[in-house]
Amino acid sequence: MSAPLGSLRVTLLAIDPVRRHGLAAMLQAAGHSVVEDGPDVVLCDLETGKAPPREAEAPVLALADQAIDAAGVLPRGVDPAMLDPALRAVAAGLLVRVPGAAPTPAGFRGVAEDAPPLTPREAEVLALVGQGMSNKAVARRLGISLHTVKFHLEALFEKLGASSRAQAVAIGLRGGAIEL
Repeated sequence: MSAPLGSLRVTLLAIDPVRRHGLAAMLQAAGHSVVEDGPDVVLCDLETGKAPPREAEAPVLALADQAIDAAGVLPRGVDPAMLDPALRAVAAGLLVRVPGAAPTPAGFRGVAEDAPPLTPREAEVLALVGQGMSNKAVARRLGISLHTVKFHLEALFEKLGASSRAQAVAIGLRGGAIEL
């Protein structure tokens, strides 16, 4: 039997057996499988004062009531509607935070503090690229030439230190320069 389309392989770390059972049920209801090895993401239920695993074989989404250093942080009382998209985002390499939950991890490279800020037009171009639009579609949407779109993308790559469209979008999202 094959896994449902878009399902994730999740390693679940939870000490409390009741919490573990409840979280496993939430994962299975969302179509994900709980695995011991080779996960797409690690879901870690952290009790107060505990830290997430230092080295995990996949990005970690932590359920915690304090500020911690992990790719994703949600409150321990998370509901299923919030858990599934957060797992997918963390597995895709994005940072997940609820307002006030935790600071950006220390080793994270987002938009550099000393980088020149994006112009409003650059932010528009980056947001449209993040929605999957081609250069031609961006040009049509904004009423500018294809050459101008390419100019803005080159400026974005330079400012963000990106070498591809996908990397520029990821850096822009992580650094808070754009929201999708």
